[in-house]
Amino acid sequence: MRTKAGKLSMALILTGVLLAGCGNSGNNTSGSGSASTESSASPSTAASASPAAGEKVKIVFSQGADQTDGTKKLVAAFEAKHPEIDVEVREFPNDSSQMHDQLLTILSGQSSEIDVVNLDVTWPAEFAQAGFLLPLDRYIEQDGIDTSEYLKGGIEAGYYNGQQWAFPRYNNAGLLYYRTDLVKKVPTTWDELLKQATELKGQGGTKYGFVTQGKQYEGLAVGFTELVNAYGGKIIDDQGNVVVNSAEALKGLKKLIEIQTSKAVPSNLNTFTEKETLTAFIEGDAVFARHWPALYAQAGDPKVSKIVGKVGIAPLPAGDARSAAALGGWLGAISKYSQHPKEAWEFLKFLISEEGEKIVAINNTQTPTYLKLFDDPEVQKASPLFANRDFVNGLGSAVPRTITPQYAKISGLIQVEVSKAIAGQQTPEQALANLETQIKATVAK
Repeated sequence: MRTKAGKLSMALILTGVLLAGCGNSGNNTSGSGSASTESSASPSTAASASPAAGEKVKIVFSQGADQTDGTKKLVAAFEAKHPEIDVEVREFPNDSSQMHDQLLTILSGQSSEIDVVNLDVTWPAEFAQAGFLLPLDRYIEQDGIDTSEYLKGGIEAGYYNGQQWAFPRYNNAGLLYYRTDLVKKVPTTWDELLKQATELKGQGGTKYGFVTQGKQYEGLAVGFTELVNAYGGKIIDDQGNVVVNSAEALKGLKKLIEIQTSKAVPSNLNTFTEKETLTAFIEGDAVFARHWPALYAQAGDPKVSKIVGKVGIAPLPAGDARSAAALGGWLGAISKYSQHPKEAWEFLKFLISEEGEKIVAINNTQTPTYLKLFDDPEVQKASPLFANRDFVNGLGSAVPRTITPQYAKISGLIQVEVSKAIAGQQTPEQALANLETQIKATVAK
């Protein structure tokens, strides 16, 4: 990784993840660093075991099952640079809920069996609050890693209570998909989207103007987060205050309700997850769709798509304040109970290095968080998305879902209250008042 001197700063770049002037990536310098256990670990952390001279240290890296050769190539490249360290990959179920629960069981028992762990974008605060992770700040500062060279939303997702607990490995964000044969001017606001979706519905054999995730599940909480942030609101602010019951959040919720109850969307939108959204779009039934980057490849596959060559992408539309897309992805962290924190950091540092992220981008087509890789020809060749400036700009609008140890519970509350408001069972004002009361009670526990 090409690093620059400087200490951790959360004053990171925001708009567009613009890459102009970045040039081609520089040389990787992610070799063995000088980070010591004492510089990062808390007094309660297990001391790094000291192997005998010439003895290899084994560390364990946990992540979801990888169906590609990407992880094997990643580990091989690291071990070639660090012959003194062996990395064992321990795979967990790709179901994030199952993986979450299994990790909680292991780490709650203060087991040292895992050293480096992959965390879903919504987990770092929870795991940090529970005392399961080592803070990374001293390692980052000591090795001069410039966090501004990474996707801002990914850095923020690993930051909690004044410290950096996890570092982004690969991220994605919600995008607006549209039919290029029907849309003449891409809408840049939610009002413009709704207007065009209503007017264009039925053209080109379409049934719907817009499809998105409307079922009462995590996808609805994501949509709520995006609209609230687009209109200048938040659910919990940077100081930990519950601010969901605000004028800005109300604007966002009202717009969400307006969209999801409009004539532009399917009458059964309350059954739509990502699967139904994808199917409707690639079958040619919708003019616009809100989805994740994964849809892009399938929309261009003639074996499954009826709209090959007719697909465009853009950042999600803006509200009064900004364009805001919910952040997805995975971050790397170090277990507090690792007996080899120094070696664990060396591996994590390689994972987030230019070389490490490039291996994953090319072999797994996972979106890198190291910004200069978007200008790398080999990375661009791996996926058309990586060379698409609209995609990169969409990532730039990404916002982390509410950063709190109680995220899962809060998401459940949002799903229920927002669903009721969309169904007309309560007013938007009542929904936000209920959420304010419920979320305050949740975070106070």
